[in-house]
Amino acid sequence: MDAMISTPPSQAAGALREQGWAVIQPEDLLSWLHADQAAADAVHASWSDLPPDTHLRDGGAYRFRRHSCFTLDTATGELVQIPHRAHWQPVTYNALHGGFERWFEPVDPAICAQPLWQALLRQIGQLVAQAKPVPMWFIEAHQFRVDTAGGIGRPTPEGAHRDGVDFVAVLMLERHAIKGGETRVFEAEGPRGVRFTLQRPWSTVLLDDERVIHETSPIQPLADHGWRDTLVLTFRQGGFQSET
Repeated sequence: MDAMISTPPSQAAGALREQGWAVIQPEDLLSWLHADQAAADAVHASWSDLPPDTHLRDGGAYRFRRHSCFTLDTATGELVQIPHRAHWQPVTYNALHGGFERWFEPVDPAICAQPLWQALLRQIGQLVAQAKPVPMWFIEAHQFRVDTAGGIGRPTPEGAHRDGVDFVAVLMLERHAIKGGETRVFEAEGPRGVRFTLQRPWSTVLLDDERVIHETSPIQPLADHGWRDTLVLTFRQGGFQSET
């Protein structure tokens, strides 16, 4: 990835307001979170224990995930995990997987209690609140592993899309023996776009979901078995998406 497009966390809210996206380098992210590599490795280790995503409608078996939900009071910084619930999106935002409840296994409680996990949700939530002030964020956290056991893995099988939230954070935690996985971000109402590949663990892209659409290209193996691990956080005001 071209380092020239990277943004320090202190300037990321301004970049979101100006262009609708920002990229934060791993060393800047971990320093901002007051975390070291050992803490990052302790959180990432849980990606080896993700159950299969049983809701893929393209017939694939390449995605593994867990999902949990939280609220964040942006004034006090109080982060609360809420009772486990389904993930739901309307078909207007996800034509492939929208319109029905998708239940996934929750994130391991031991991971949710990690200081780095708590700092990620709290500080990114307060950062995006600088770009769009709101009293409360409704946060969904998705652990993803997309693998190449079947020859190809699709990080975004629904294609270029918006998520129906206010902001999205995508943290790339590991690329193991793969090629591909290019991130593509385009204006929702304009001609401009950027393409780059998040190569380094804990590289982070922030997206204003109202202003840009995004996708990640398929991955292919460089050896017998490859995978791409990501953490996706979504921030929505007013409540979680639900059928009612």
